[in-house]
Amino acid sequence: MTRLIDGKAISAQIKEELKEQVEAMKADGQSVCLAVIQVGDDPASSIYVRNKKKACAYIGIQSLSYELKETTTQEELLELVEKLNQDENVHGILVQLPLPSHIDEDAIVKAIIPEKDVDGFHPESIGKMVIGEDGFESCTPAGVIQLLKRSGIEITGKECVVVGRSNNVGKPMGLLLLRENGTVTIAHSKTKNLKEVTKRADILIVAMGKPKYITSEYIKDGAVVIDVGMHRDSENKLCGDVDFEDVKDKVSAITPVPGGVGPMTIAMLMCNCVKAASK
Repeated sequence: MTRLIDGKAISAQIKEELKEQVEAMKADGQSVCLAVIQVGDDPASSIYVRNKKKACAYIGIQSLSYELKETTTQEELLELVEKLNQDENVHGILVQLPLPSHIDEDAIVKAIIPEKDVDGFHPESIGKMVIGEDGFESCTPAGVIQLLKRSGIEITGKECVVVGRSNNVGKPMGLLLLRENGTVTIAHSKTKNLKEVTKRADILIVAMGKPKYITSEYIKDGAVVIDVGMHRDSENKLCGDVDFEDVKDKVSAITPVPGGVGPMTIAMLMCNCVKAASK
């Protein structure tokens, strides 16, 4: 019987733990504050920002919201980031990506000081993750690790295949699985014989950005499949990188889309905020 890995339930559990932690911090006179910056009004970004604010309100984290016009210049955005860097009452800074094309995302990510980099995208955060030092982990990969651990899925010694090599998901995902003693392969669009590689996986994590690309032909019987993708199909329904209907009877456990990895990304962002404040 295939098990559905419920990201909503697991993220709710994490939020409850954080809520208790924040209440205890407030009793000691310590607040937690996240500044969220959105440039333009991209509909998907607006939904993400709204969900982040809701999570903050539930846990007891103060959220400052900066909704800037699409025409905001890079200099204006950098000035705001620097102001928030200097503000001792702000513990985390989140700039919602993607940014308009005239703004260099890399420059903005690097402008946030590592102590407030709750997205875990700063080169220093990534570097700490590589060498196993304590820092902020990228939220989506960290969420995947929590999904596996809290579902009782053993990572140690398992063949783990990550499909995708982005800086925000694929690469840090590989690093975190290594840290958990997985045997890790990172595959991508240039991988030869992708099916042969993915069929070796005990744990298959797909973050390739292609709707319903991974079918049952790519999957070993009894594998655990984590789908990081998020798209709209031809009927305008949300779907992932994995063809859920085609693979669900072949796997031992799988995340649905929606309701799998998505809620975990926000839960791990909240974890990073609380961690930033407690430091």
